[in-house]
Amino acid sequence: MSVRTNRPFRRLLTTTAAVLAGAALVAGCTSNEPEEDPDAAGETGNGGGDAPAGSNDEPGETVTIGFSGPLADHGWLAAVNESAIAEAESYEDVELRTAEATNDASLQISQIETFINEGVDAIVLLPTDGAQLTEVATRAMEAGIPVVNVDREFSSPFAARTTILGDNYGMGVSAGTYACQLIEDNGIEDPVIAEIAGIDSLPLTQDRSQGFADALDACGQTVDNRVAAEFTVESGEEQASNLLQAAPQIDVVWNHDDDQGVGVKQAFDNAGRDEFFFIGGAGSANAMRWIQDGEMEATVLYPPTQAADGIRLARLLAQNKGMSDLVQVEVPRRIVLNAPVVTQENVDQYMHLGFES
Repeated sequence: MSVRTNRPFRRLLTTTAAVLAGAALVAGCTSNEPEEDPDAAGETGNGGGDAPAGSNDEPGETVTIGFSGPLADHGWLAAVNESAIAEAESYEDVELRTAEATNDASLQISQIETFINEGVDAIVLLPTDGAQLTEVATRAMEAGIPVVNVDREFSSPFAARTTILGDNYGMGVSAGTYACQLIEDNGIEDPVIAEIAGIDSLPLTQDRSQGFADALDACGQTVDNRVAAEFTVESGEEQASNLLQAAPQIDVVWNHDDDQGVGVKQAFDNAGRDEFFFIGGAGSANAMRWIQDGEMEATVLYPPTQAADGIRLARLLAQNKGMSDLVQVEVPRRIVLNAPVVTQENVDQYMHLGFES
C-alpha cells in the first residue's frame, strides 16, 4: 500500500491551552536534573523561604502503592498495565501491589476494599466504570489514602486526589486540524473526508468525533462518510470495507483507534485503495512502523503511559512531595495529556511509546 506521505507538517495549536501540559509536567515531577544548592537558589525557589524541591527521583521513604487496571483485551490497555508496573519497578522506594486486571466492576471494588484494609499509602486506579467505582474510591480517600484516577473519570471530585487523562476531544481536533492542513497543502478541491470511529455509545468516541467535526468546520470542511467499529481488528476490517464500498473516492480517512486499524489497513490493502491520506489514532507500534515505511500518513497520540504517570504522582503524594518544576508545591488535581500528531518527520521521537496491537 502506498499512501501519500512526506507532506509539510506545521506545529498544531494545543487544544488544551487552559489545561496543564501533562506530559511535560509529569516529566517535571521526577526531574533527573541535579538538585540545586539551596544557598545558590536564593529567592528563585518556590516563593517562600524553602529551597526548591530538587530532584524527586532521589530515593525517599518507601511507600506502598496499590494498582488496579483493566483487563488487557486491547493493545492500548495492555500497554497501560505494563507501563505502570515498569514505572513502579524503576523506583527502589516503591512497593507495588497489583490487583488482577479485570473488566468486572464488582471485582475491582473488592480489590480497592482490600487495598484500604491493607492500609496502602496510595492507590492508582483505572476504573472499569468511573461511576460504579466512585463510592469505593471515596472511601479510600476518607481513609487518608490518596487516589490517582486514570483515564476514566469518577462521578465525584471527592473520589480522587488527582486525575490524569488523555485528551479524547483533543485527539479529534488534532486529527481534523491535520486533515485541514493536508487539504490546503495539496490543493485538494471539494475533498471527500471519511471517519472510522470506535464504539459510538462511548463518551470517548463521541468526544473524538466532536473534536474532529469542530476542527474540520474551522476550515470549512465536513465528514462525508462515517462508519463506527468496535475497537477490534475484525470490526475495523468489516467497517472499513463497508466504507470503501460506499465511497469510490476518498481524500482523507481518520481511524480513531490503531488497534482496530490493523483490520482497517487490511481492508484498504484488500481493496487496493491508496488514493487517500490515512490518519490513525492512539499511537500503536504498528501505526508508527507504517508511518516510517510510508504506508500511513500520521497517527494522533493517546498516551498509554497514563497509569505510569499515575504511579509517579502517587509516589509523590504518598511521600508528601510536589512537582519540582512547578512553583506551586502541590501535585495538581487534574492533568490532561496532549494529543500530538505523529508523522514521518517526528515518529522517531514517539516510537518508544508505541504499543503492540
